[in-house]
Amino acid sequence: MKVHYKLPILPVFKNAVITIGTFDGVHMGHRQVLARLKQESVNANGESVLITFDPHPRKIIQTASQPIRLINTLDEKVELLEEFGIDHLVIIEFTPAFADQTAEEYIRDFLIRQFRPHTIIIGYDHRFGKNRLGDYKLLEKMADVYQYQLKEISAHELNEIKISSTRIREALMQGNLDDANRLLGYIFFFSGEVIDGEKIGRQLGYPTANLKLNDAEKIIPGDGIYAVYAKFENTKYKGMMSIGFRPTMNGTKRVVEINLFDFNHHIYGKMLKVYVKKYLRAEVKFNSTEELVKQMDEDKKASLKIL
Repeated sequence: MKVHYKLPILPVFKNAVITIGTFDGVHMGHRQVLARLKQESVNANGESVLITFDPHPRKIIQTASQPIRLINTLDEKVELLEEFGIDHLVIIEFTPAFADQTAEEYIRDFLIRQFRPHTIIIGYDHRFGKNRLGDYKLLEKMADVYQYQLKEISAHELNEIKISSTRIREALMQGNLDDANRLLGYIFFFSGEVIDGEKIGRQLGYPTANLKLNDAEKIIPGDGIYAVYAKFENTKYKGMMSIGFRPTMNGTKRVVEINLFDFNHHIYGKMLKVYVKKYLRAEVKFNSTEELVKQMDEDKKASLKIL
């Protein structure tokens, strides 16, 4: 898969079969669309082209008070899409000027001029252009003018995708990793930089790596204790993770910290990639550090059994 970030220097695609979307999560619901994109490109003796946007369009065209919570960062999305055998991924910088194009300009200057599509695969409810006035019917109307084929992603498929995305986000926030991972089709993961902490875990016999996530819009699971894998320098380690306020220590700041088993590396300032396998339990305020350590012993046993 070739990844393109610069619109002015896109190559000339051969019989481009294109689809457009955010594809956040690259989850099981998206896979039908990706499979269809590949099949249509084979039918057209052409190249499959997936067009996505960065930042998320809602960040530019909406003034929502709720922050955007994404299942994937852009780098994660690229990594996941690599596995599907798509020929080209085109990442468009979504700017106010891009959003201000009329629907007709979007078709003529963006889709046709840049991609010369043989086939466009798009949802019946897809909206584009200034004030989101462009729709499937306009693309259908212009198909004869610009000589492309138009294929519809059904309401059933789109509904499945939307429901899956919503359910994944809700499951992650509730710590329901079983549902989230099943709907994703892979183990949910995130990356973070190991930063200096208060070193309380070390005093308890469970040294932890405190993580600073590298993308504020990336969703992370709800508070609790989890069984995890973590990848460091291409080696995977088993471990357990705590997300929350460390109530036994009267913490006031939400932290993400990981204890890795059989691990002895200096990793401050390094990146860890964390795969969240299963929720173990809720955060609890213990009466003493002795009680906390006893529970951590049990958490480690449970994690090893799961992992």
